[in-house]
Amino acid sequence: MFRGLLKKHSQSAIVAASALSGYGLSTAVASNDKESTKCLDAPEPHSLLQHMQELTKKVNDIQKAIGLTEEAKTAKEQNDKYIKPLLSRTKASGIDVVLGGQWGDEGKGKLVDILSQEYDVCARVAGGSNAGHTIVVDGKKYKFHLLPSGVLNQKATCVIGNGVVIHLPSFLNELDTLQNMGVDSKGRVLISDRAHMVFDFHQEVDGMSESKLGRNKIGTTKKGIGPAYASKISRNGIRIGDLLNFEYFEQRFRTLAEQSMNAYPGLEIDVDGQLEYYRSIAERVNSMTTDTIQYTNDAYSNGQRILVEGANATMLDIDFGTYPFVTSSNPSVGSVLTGLGVSPNKVSGIYGTVKAYCTRVGEGPFPTELVPDGADSIGYHLGTVGAEYGTTTGRQRRCGWLDIPQMQYSCLINGFTAVNLTKLDVLTGLKEVKIGVAYKYEGKYLKSMPACLKSLSECEVEYETLPGWTEDISKCNKFEDLPENAQKYVLRVQELMGTPVRWIGVGPNRLDQIDRGEGWDLK
Repeated sequence: MFRGLLKKHSQSAIVAASALSGYGLSTAVASNDKESTKCLDAPEPHSLLQHMQELTKKVNDIQKAIGLTEEAKTAKEQNDKYIKPLLSRTKASGIDVVLGGQWGDEGKGKLVDILSQEYDVCARVAGGSNAGHTIVVDGKKYKFHLLPSGVLNQKATCVIGNGVVIHLPSFLNELDTLQNMGVDSKGRVLISDRAHMVFDFHQEVDGMSESKLGRNKIGTTKKGIGPAYASKISRNGIRIGDLLNFEYFEQRFRTLAEQSMNAYPGLEIDVDGQLEYYRSIAERVNSMTTDTIQYTNDAYSNGQRILVEGANATMLDIDFGTYPFVTSSNPSVGSVLTGLGVSPNKVSGIYGTVKAYCTRVGEGPFPTELVPDGADSIGYHLGTVGAEYGTTTGRQRRCGWLDIPQMQYSCLINGFTAVNLTKLDVLTGLKEVKIGVAYKYEGKYLKSMPACLKSLSECEVEYETLPGWTEDISKCNKFEDLPENAQKYVLRVQELMGTPVRWIGVGPNRLDQIDRGEGWDLK
């Protein structure tokens, strides 16, 4: 087809070759006089889709410049007929990811809920029931801990990847609760046979370990996530697929229980009672168990759209977060590959979710923290107006101004293609709003996040102050509808982060969100 087009439109072919020379694919140059038409150097595109888009733009510009109007019309007709459908299919398929950019609780579930209506598969890839999302639909609250909130899309299949650790009693209870609320997930939930199990005694061990730390406690949710990952790394953990052979499961469970009781004096496990429970649920769990690695990659190959819902957030990452005040997994972009079993070239959009301010639950340094020391304090305003209480634990969250050095670090690690800025409405009513724009340690500006928590806790934050706004923004549907000062805040945040802000949260309800469109998405 393309060879015929080139033969028929030889002058366009030369122009196209000239455009291609910008990519090193051809050295041909179109010339009407002594001056050659050359393509300017441009950043190297990262995909075939970008090559084709850049090529189309260059060809159109050159044709317009040299007056190939009829040729351009024909080329446009061919482009509309053959190329646009290809670009559309390429764009539609692939794996998109929604991640937390701060210390968690940023509102990832709300974006996932909206996006998931257009996806075929929604997946969780790391963490366990220590994560929590609340979605409000028609005034009804849905709380998610293990399930992807994309389960609300009746057409989507939900995958619990191999990187997740699953407390089956909690998981089944979550399914039953959703069923009672009118959400039928039967046949739409798949569990990886390689995902590890969290047992009740893991939760007991979690609580015992936290108590022993006293004033040096980490702030764990006591959901057994850390001990379950410890069992996995110690290679005595038990996987979901082991339930397919109950005799094998029983053997491994008895061994793990004995090892745990020996390691933690005072820990008591009703081994026979636990085995009786797992025998009773085995058939139900086995009906959902599959090789999700094969399933997900087959879905990708078949052109299905896949959405990954991240749990926790980058600053709680076991490697990149404020260690040891972190979770036990990798909630950053790397977990998509290791927790789902897909290759890097299958990942497309990477969407970072960020509050318009900052919060964290539990212990650890928090550079921009605002202590809620009275009803008139900004810390109190953020916590109260923002309803800052954990979905999973109910614990009050610590609040502070948006921290740009922390977000630049998060953008660096994850490579966000766009940002979802949530809870902008919470800042409404403040006379002025501040943004933490730099860290200083011992009088010197820092270029990155300190690994040493002592250094981080001693950092001085440099702030930039912007005027606030009082107008209600909950009914704003477009960026231009926002008050001028709110627009300035968003644009300044975007500029400082170096990543486009595509989505803006303006209220607590499901559709209280502005989408600036794909032009604000680097992909």
